[in-house]
This record gives sequence, C-alpha cells and structure tokens, in this order.
Amino acid sequence: MVEEQIVSRGIKDPRVIAAMKKVPRHLFVEEALQSQAYSDHPLPIGEKQTISQPYMVALMTEALQLKGNEKVLEIGAGSGYQSAILAELAERVFSIERIRALAIKARQLLYELGYINIEIKIFDGTYGWAEEAPFDGIIVTAGAPDIPQPLVDQLVMDGRLVIPVGDAYVQDLIRVTKTKGEMKKEDLGGCRFVKLIGKYGWESE
Repeated sequence: MVEEQIVSRGIKDPRVIAAMKKVPRHLFVEEALQSQAYSDHPLPIGEKQTISQPYMVALMTEALQLKGNEKVLEIGAGSGYQSAILAELAERVFSIERIRALAIKARQLLYELGYINIEIKIFDGTYGWAEEAPFDGIIVTAGAPDIPQPLVDQLVMDGRLVIPVGDAYVQDLIRVTKTKGEMKKEDLGGCRFVKLIGKYGWESE
C-alpha cells in the first residue's frame, strides 16, 4: 500500500511514510471489509461515516509538517485510524467525535493498541477544544462549507490547519497557516469527504 499508493503519488516525509507502514489499517475497518483495508479508497465504518483513503490520510498528515513535539487537534475521530497516525508523529493528540458509538469504539481500539497519547471527546468539533488550546496543528476529516473561525483561533502562531472546504459533494483540501494579521491559504487539491456537521459547519447530513 505505502509504496504503490502513497510514495508513488508524491508523499515524501519519511516519518509519515513510517507511520503509514506501522499502523495496522485493517483493524480500523469492519471484519467483512478487511480484505479491502489497504486499497486506496475510503470504506464505510458505520453511522454513515467513512475511513479516508490511505493517500488522503498521508497527504493531510504530511501537510501538518509535524516534527514530534506538537499538540494536535483532530476533528472527526471516526474509526481512530487518523488518530493513530497522528499519535505516531506528535506528542499529544486531542480528537473530537460527535457520534458516541464511533468515539467509544475508537477509544477502545486505540487503548488496546497502546496509544496513551490520544484523548477523545464526544462533542461538536466545529467549536474545537478550547480547554486544551492552543494547538500546533489541527486536522479536519470532514468537509466544511467554510473555515470554522474557532479552529483558527485555537492555533498557535504559525500553526497549520488542514481542512476540506467546499459544498456537500466535493471540496478543496486547504492548508491554513496562521500568521500575524492574516491567514495564509494553500489549495492542496480536490477531495471528497462526508459533511462536517456542527455549529460552524453544516446543519445536518
């Protein structure tokens, strides 16, 4: 998976590549779908949610430019797979999931795999996690109609936010770097995610 689907498509960060090789993706999908776990496409995880394709996970993670000592916020824990990748690369990971069943399942699996540097909260992720802010990086694993201002506010100066922004069907992956007086925005390419539901996202699915 890693060489064919990730490295060949331009992912260069050796730490990201190592994390993608290490985390057992098949454990984060339903048993019936485990034969497809390493194919480069999203898979359903229940509750009308998906686990992102491996390349997109790698691309979004690389865009954060993590060095190892960061505090990262993830919006949309889902299966917990992206959380595990982040936990390999950052010092602490705080993840928010609005769907209780997914949060509980992800929390249990991550605990069983030995990830002690991840905290998961059941909440509206568009508000961020003010009690633990600021964050060096924030990653949003659902598509938003616009960039939620609370997430920008919770970034450190020069921190990075990676988020899909667009309509309900297709988005552009945007990297926002917080600088004095303005936000620097970079378009990393087209993507397609489920809706980011919440106060500063979509009102409903």
